[in-house]
Amino acid sequence: MIEAEFWDYDNIEEMADAVAGDIGFIVESALEARNAALLAMPGGNTPKPIYAKLAAAVLPWKRVTIIPGDERLVPMDSELSNVRALAQVFIPAGARVIPITGDIADYKLAGNSADARLQDLSWPPDLVWLGMGSDGHTASIFAGPDFQSALDAPRARRAIGVMPDPMPAEVPVARVTLTRAAILSARTILITITGQDKRDLLEQAIKDGQSSKLPIGRVLAEAEQPIDIHWAP
Repeated sequence: MIEAEFWDYDNIEEMADAVAGDIGFIVESALEARNAALLAMPGGNTPKPIYAKLAAAVLPWKRVTIIPGDERLVPMDSELSNVRALAQVFIPAGARVIPITGDIADYKLAGNSADARLQDLSWPPDLVWLGMGSDGHTASIFAGPDFQSALDAPRARRAIGVMPDPMPAEVPVARVTLTRAAILSARTILITITGQDKRDLLEQAIKDGQSSKLPIGRVLAEAEQPIDIHWAP
């Protein structure tokens, strides 16, 4: 059974303060233990207030490496790029922000390239921070032809290219994502969501576990570590 604990907040500002504090503690603990920290962070709008709070924290950022937990196959200077959003906030703080995709149009080749890049990093991540879409996807593990490949990729495989089906209306492009094995290898997994609809969806996915039809339910069903879920209305 998935061991998950919900942390409830009155608003996104309150959640941002708490989550930034938790991630700061994760960074400090990693630096004390290994003199370096590796964080995989989500895209989307929900994390942005948390990014700002976290980047303002007084931390030894030069020893922190940040990667996107997934990426859209768009140019890195596109406003849709997850690594662009991370770089804008965390490079000025002093962190190392590494893109996982390059200028490769074929999504499967892009996934292979991302996996090769991630093989060069000290693994596992100290944190994989996840979000969840209204369709139950997490990172870029979507329903579609590559869904099972993202779930069942070998333990050594860190990233894979995926083609969502149906394609998300807001950003209808192929993606690269951490695999389920890569996500679950993290020392800590943290989830942030907002809105009652998403909370209801996530609670049901957790309850369904391995029988869930939602990507996030299938990912979390294999987790061996406890999961902290931070929620605001």
